[in-house]
Amino acid sequence: MSALRNYLNKIKPNFEEGGKLHAFRSLFDGFETFLYVPNDTAKTGVHIHDAIDSKRIMSMVVLALMPAMLFGMYNVGYQNYLAAGTLASASFFDLFVFGFLAVLPKILVSYIVGLGIEFAWAQWKGEEIQEGFLVSGILIPLIVPVNCPLWILAIAVAFAVIIGKEIFGGTGMNIFNPALLCRAFLFFAYPTKMSGDQVWVANESILGFGNTLPDGFTAATPLGQVGQGADVSASLSDMVLGFIPGSIGETSVIAIALGAILLLWTGIASWKTMLSVFLGGGLMACCFESLGMTPITWYEHLVLGGFCFGAVFMATDPVTSCRTECGKWIYGFIIGAMAVIIRVMNPGYPEGMMLAILLMNMFAPTIDHFVVERNISKRQKRASKQ
Repeated sequence: MSALRNYLNKIKPNFEEGGKLHAFRSLFDGFETFLYVPNDTAKTGVHIHDAIDSKRIMSMVVLALMPAMLFGMYNVGYQNYLAAGTLASASFFDLFVFGFLAVLPKILVSYIVGLGIEFAWAQWKGEEIQEGFLVSGILIPLIVPVNCPLWILAIAVAFAVIIGKEIFGGTGMNIFNPALLCRAFLFFAYPTKMSGDQVWVANESILGFGNTLPDGFTAATPLGQVGQGADVSASLSDMVLGFIPGSIGETSVIAIALGAILLLWTGIASWKTMLSVFLGGGLMACCFESLGMTPITWYEHLVLGGFCFGAVFMATDPVTSCRTECGKWIYGFIIGAMAVIIRVMNPGYPEGMMLAILLMNMFAPTIDHFVVERNISKRQKRASKQ
């Protein structure tokens, strides 16, 4: 590592002001600070000194997403072979490689388009490259159907980065979660590519892996079946394990739970926000179940669709969620409750997690404001009694 450090120190003057590669200063700075923690220190003001910076936090979130991503790749191949009727003759290698080849282009498009815009924006403004897209770049491919066209995904990523983040001031200043904003753009601009019965199973062979499905093949998600008034065909074990049609990274509760354990163990995500999402969703689902308004049980609501994925990786976003401790309980509870309300009350939109989180992103600052004001009021009353 010392050889790499010495090499970077040697070429660094070329990227500084007056150097022949000054035009790529932001690119070099982003690469250097990704490999090494900057040794710059604050000269004025009050600052918190810690051994971990935002790039390391983002990298830890990416690691937490790995189980969901890897299982999602396997499930893509599993659903293709299952739909084609050749699952019994396929090996683990066949299933995973097919899914890997289907998902990899989406990851590449997400990072190439998103980071390309980030680099260009940073260079144009003469600023450092912001690290927020390290997480958004992997989140976006995991929350879209496997058959989402790459050109549509590229447009949505550009929209999310420019409109959802950069115009607000970049990472740390955005109001809405960029990955969810990307999904919302896809859903409302290209609804036929994000919903229905034909978008969840990859229907073409890739480099000799997989099978071409019959024309007119359909495979609705369990929530899609509920929205159509049909019985859910998947078992509870399949729902928990993840062997169901759905967005690439959202199907396996176990894989998502592994990521949640890492985020909670490292203190990156708030357990209060996670737990309150499930409490809100579970309570609302119980109410609807007792009224006979939903054909599935309350706990099935919690393991289907993007509920678990949203609770673990989206609702806990430190930028767009509440920051006060009391506010986290309120924020998460309303997200869970709203997600179930949207699912049950709007049959045309069986998955409500995206809209619930985006809605509460908008109200998170308001919740924090009232929590802080309440605390100030209580302290003033205590002070007046002394």
